[in-house]
Amino acid sequence: MTKKPLFIVFEGIDGSGKTTLARLLKEKLTAKGLNVLLTCEPTNGKWGKRLRESFNADKRLSLEEELDLFLKDRREHVETVIKPALLKGSVVICDRYYYSTMAYQGARGMDVKEIASRNQAFAPEPDIVFLLRLNPETALKRIQEKRGDSPNNFEKLEYLKKVDAIFRNMNKDNFVSIDAAQPLKTSLEKMVQIMDKRFGIDC
Repeated sequence: MTKKPLFIVFEGIDGSGKTTLARLLKEKLTAKGLNVLLTCEPTNGKWGKRLRESFNADKRLSLEEELDLFLKDRREHVETVIKPALLKGSVVICDRYYYSTMAYQGARGMDVKEIASRNQAFAPEPDIVFLLRLNPETALKRIQEKRGDSPNNFEKLEYLKKVDAIFRNMNKDNFVSIDAAQPLKTSLEKMVQIMDKRFGIDC
């Protein structure tokens, strides 16, 4: 079983189950004796808190203001959390990363390639990205019924459709699509199989 550091990212539209599956995978890897750090974006730092406030505000920040906060939050996250953990040989699991910024800010009208370029200037590339695929109608239903939440500014149907379309165009070698409509156990089993095949981690 590999002991080298790994950087794992979970992506997908809101309601697709990223947070739950990231936690379940952490439990699986930890049970195998690996040192695993589970983190998320936006963070709970000062920049991340300002972003969360904007998500639920009647008047959102402008595109450039939001992107600036995402970049500041991510840069701090990379330098103080992600890179130090990887240097220690840990497995880092991140619930959302810059691909979400590409999809969500891109859906608001920003140039997706420009967003990618500005992030890739400092953000390390994950070893694997689990992209959870779920149709926006089902995702929104989950948000409203299972989470008991009112949709925030990022969780309106037409907007989620645009976000989903951008995610669908992300065809990179480190991306693995997971059908998020299937039971959580089935999704987790598939991820475990992929981790074993690619990195020699038999969970």
